[in-house]
Amino acid sequence: QLQLVESGGAWVQPGGSLRLSCTASGVTVDAYTIGWFRQAPGKEREGVSCISSSGDSTNYADSVKGRFTISRDIRKNTVYLQMNNLKPEDTAVYYCAARKYLGCVVITTVPKVVNYWGQGTQVTVSS
Repeated sequence: QLQLVESGGAWVQPGGSLRLSCTASGVTVDAYTIGWFRQAPGKEREGVSCISSSGDSTNYADSVKGRFTISRDIRKNTVYLQMNNLKPEDTAVYYCAARKYLGCVVITTVPKVVNYWGQGTQVTVSS
């Protein structure tokens, strides 16, 4: 059974940086497409970034392109989301999620197809 645990959320001032971690147990991250999602109060959950099981393909929401970078360390069974130049509108609970056999475009645009979710980590960007 795959379990995902996020960490790294915090309060940060605008322009600051954070690195979120998503550590998997039960299976290896290279067996799954792994995505990062976020949900702000009163808003729907949205796909932020994703990395394919092969690691060859990544994608990003337009709102975070050029500021966020997804990566993974297979030895640590962890997927990271490096977030730079954070803005107040990035404030949300960030979740990582996993799904087999579907690519990044599908899982980030249709979150309901995702099988496994972490518990989330809060990111707050304010001065």
